[in-house]
Amino acid sequence: MRAIRAVALAASVLVAATAVTACSSDGSDSAGAGGKVTLDFWGWAPGYEEAVAQFNASHPDIKVNYQKTASGSKGGYTKMLTAAKAGNAPCLAMVGYETMPSFVAAGALQDVTEYAAPSKKKFADWTWNQVTVAGHTYGAPVDTAPMALFYRKDLFAKYGIDKPPATWAEYEAAAEKVHKADPDVSLGSFGNDAYNYAGLAWQAGAKWFGTGGDKWHVTLDSAAGRKVAGYWQGLLDQKLLASHPSFDPSLYKDMAAGKVIADVNAVWAAPILASSVKSTSGKWAVAPMPVWDADKPAYGNDGGSATAVMKGCEHPEQATEFATWLSTNKDSLSTLIKKTGIYPAATAGLDHPALSKPDPFYGGQKIYDVFKKETPHIDTSWQWGPTMTQTSTDVADGLGAAGSGGKKLPDVLAATQKKTVGEMKQQGLDVTTSR
Repeated sequence: MRAIRAVALAASVLVAATAVTACSSDGSDSAGAGGKVTLDFWGWAPGYEEAVAQFNASHPDIKVNYQKTASGSKGGYTKMLTAAKAGNAPCLAMVGYETMPSFVAAGALQDVTEYAAPSKKKFADWTWNQVTVAGHTYGAPVDTAPMALFYRKDLFAKYGIDKPPATWAEYEAAAEKVHKADPDVSLGSFGNDAYNYAGLAWQAGAKWFGTGGDKWHVTLDSAAGRKVAGYWQGLLDQKLLASHPSFDPSLYKDMAAGKVIADVNAVWAAPILASSVKSTSGKWAVAPMPVWDADKPAYGNDGGSATAVMKGCEHPEQATEFATWLSTNKDSLSTLIKKTGIYPAATAGLDHPALSKPDPFYGGQKIYDVFKKETPHIDTSWQWGPTMTQTSTDVADGLGAAGSGGKKLPDVLAATQKKTVGEMKQQGLDVTTSR
């Protein structure tokens, strides 16, 4: 996200008030016998443990201890912030781009600009902006997360869908065709992942946050946002979608059984799907995300993360060395592409051989070709706000209620915008809204 004065002011006030101390001597960040540096690293993505092992094998003077936590939205971020306030945070943490501003404002991250700056040119500019706030860099970008349509080729053929829907109008028509053929089968499932929904909004040009005139602009409840909400609410009202919590076992059970036959999701969902419905291997394929305007295709991004250096890290230079290595080393990228499903933020990583390998689960398709073609058509000016921990929770709760019929999506946007503005004002930020 672009550096802005409002975040800087909030961060400076909160950092001064928090008085976060250096990491404790529990081994989270220490220099052992012989001068060997030991660093703790908290994260949750598959493949990270293997990449850390590769680093340790090639760096005898630095040892990284990887500890798997709950994902950020399911308690990982709360644990990290609590540890930072107590002064016993790990030296390194996996932090989504969307949460970086919130961590900066909470005084939970350490400025490593002097160590990170030489590596800036190794990354796409917009990803570097995601780890830099008010001119200060707090880690290294890992990946971006273009979205696509994952679908069952055999079941599309069974229900007379000759080709994957290229537009959202075609997606609705396909959903109607499936439902008419078998009311117990759905084209897709409506989940409660706030960042997946953000990717849908992102695609449509529905900004959630912006800045101007030293003010934050909160626009979740915009005309473009309501367009997206109205579309998905329409599908729910027609009962054309199943409804499962995102990434829930119940979803994958229905996918394996052929009751949910497609999913609009991010690149990193590819290995998750493959490991969750192994019995259907070879029957899936990946197509571009449906677009609003076929003549002017635009795509969404669902996620992207950084390896952030936490406040109090006693060895920020070595921590930054590891963070950069994780995102740029060829062997590390091989592991993260295969196991984690990343689309690299490092520019050199975009030509990595692992991106060109046929995937047996997807019928031998070179699935990264889809994401590569989409990437130039993703708006990289999207901004995240300083209260995403709260905002994402409110969006997720609202999505879950909408999926079960308890709320309407347009109302969820309005309610979330109101709560977000209140939270930002409570932090002392100058906020305005518009539609």
